[in-house]
Amino acid sequence: MRARPLPGPHALEEGELAGIIGEFVQGSINAIAAGFDGVELHGANGYLLHEFLSPASNQRTDEYGGSPAKRARFVIETVQAVAQAVGADKTWLRISPEHNIQGALETDAAETLATYSALVDGISTLGMAGLSILHKDPSGNLVQTLRTRFGGPVLLNTGFESVTTLADAQSLTEWADAVVVGRPAIANPDLVRRWAENLPSTNQTSPRSTPKARPDTPTTRSGRTSRPLARGCPTGAQGTSAEAPHSSQRSAPARVPTFERIVGTVV
Repeated sequence: MRARPLPGPHALEEGELAGIIGEFVQGSINAIAAGFDGVELHGANGYLLHEFLSPASNQRTDEYGGSPAKRARFVIETVQAVAQAVGADKTWLRISPEHNIQGALETDAAETLATYSALVDGISTLGMAGLSILHKDPSGNLVQTLRTRFGGPVLLNTGFESVTTLADAQSLTEWADAVVVGRPAIANPDLVRRWAENLPSTNQTSPRSTPKARPDTPTTRSGRTSRPLARGCPTGAQGTSAEAPHSSQRSAPARVPTFERIVGTVV
């Protein structure tokens, strides 16, 4: 059988956008049907939704490009559609303004603030589960303005340059409702317990180097150990929660409330 040639990339026609939104919706419905707690739409790191937000990658001249409000429109419509399909309380959005990766450049501070303000204003009334922000300056004007305008739970991560330590996570709790932890949470299925009890951990994510969970680590119904979660907050794994239902209510020892605000995520 001869392999069919792959189609080349092209700028989406306006008439194609409803179909793309439909794919996000169907993927989200499938995730919930499979037992996930919620979905996190990936509007960060230069992927499709982020491409619409960036003035460098979005060169459109129709109703989905050319101004901050128009660049935000497709992401707003996608979030609205997913929230309507699976419930706003099960819908998250992840963004990474000014991350400047994979061609999605945002180098004008005023324009970036205007674009993401339009985005947040367009979804703030939905009653979403939350907004996850990756940004190197968590206490800066951009992040804190978006947090205020969103008005719901905001998760925060400072990026990929260095591995998040316990001290890093604790310092970020002043600026967000919970902290997103990447590599340590992936590598240590019981990271919250290890940090709370001052146990050794690893930042290596290969199976050979990953510590085994303690025997009393809570497990999901599938038998996997539950990663640390904020109260009521699913982790994001390329658009879907990484945990089975109900695991988010028992992630941390009661005597260390700070750890309830640390979230494990795959980004």
